[in-house]
This record gives sequence, C-alpha cells and structure tokens, in this order.
Amino acid sequence: MLLYLIPLFILAFLLILFGTMVVLSRFRGGKYLRPIVAFASKVPILKRLIEKASQAAIERYNPELSSAMKKLKRAGADRDPNQAQRAISTLTADERKAWMEAMGQQGTLDQQPANREQRRAMERMQKGRMPAPQQKRRAK
Repeated sequence: MLLYLIPLFILAFLLILFGTMVVLSRFRGGKYLRPIVAFASKVPILKRLIEKASQAAIERYNPELSSAMKKLKRAGADRDPNQAQRAISTLTADERKAWMEAMGQQGTLDQQPANREQRRAMERMQKGRMPAPQQKRRAK
C-alpha cells in the first residue's frame, strides 16, 4: 500500500523544495538564496546546470553580452589579465559596450556603502560632485 505513495511523497518534496526556492528568491532580492546557490555550485553536476541556466538567461535578455562572454571564456580571459585585455580588444563595439556595462553593474553591487555617510558620498560622486569635506566640531 505504501509503495504506491512513494512517487507522491517525492513529488510533494520537490514541490516544497521549489516553492521554498521561489520564496527565498523573491524575499529581499534573493539575499537568503545566494548562499544556498553558492554552496550548491560546489557540486560539479549542479554547477554545470547553474551555469547553463545562467547562460541561457543572459542569451535571452542580452545577446551581445552573451556573445562577449563566450569569446572571453574561449580566449581564457578569466585566468590572465593580459589575455583579458587582448580578448576585450577583439570584441565588437556592441559586445564591448555590453561587457563594460555588466562589469560596471557588478562593481557597484560589490561596493555597497556601509552607512548613510558613505551612501551620500557615493551619490554625490555619481552626480559629478566631490564628496563634502569633513567638518570638525568645535568643543564648547
């Protein structure tokens, strides 16, 4: 009797697992899903699946970036900065623009300001103004 329910248990487990992944990806911009994906990407089979899914998503929304990434990977740009420079010079104008935009977005994500003062200084710099000088308070 219980043998007939095993496929239902497996299906229910997978449904709960995927539901949890969806909720974690939507909650706070995927903040809690990132460590899970990072851990899962250490498993070779899952790493290949994640890379394929990521590549397919990039091909759908930005084909120029996808093409640039393929060319840079083929040239071995991820191993040597000199090869990266040579490979970037072989990209078309559209590919180079897409690559630079992606690298700019990735850099801004890594350098999130820690507090309000740093955030405001970064906003001033993006508007083209220099950060306001620090004013010393006088002791009374």
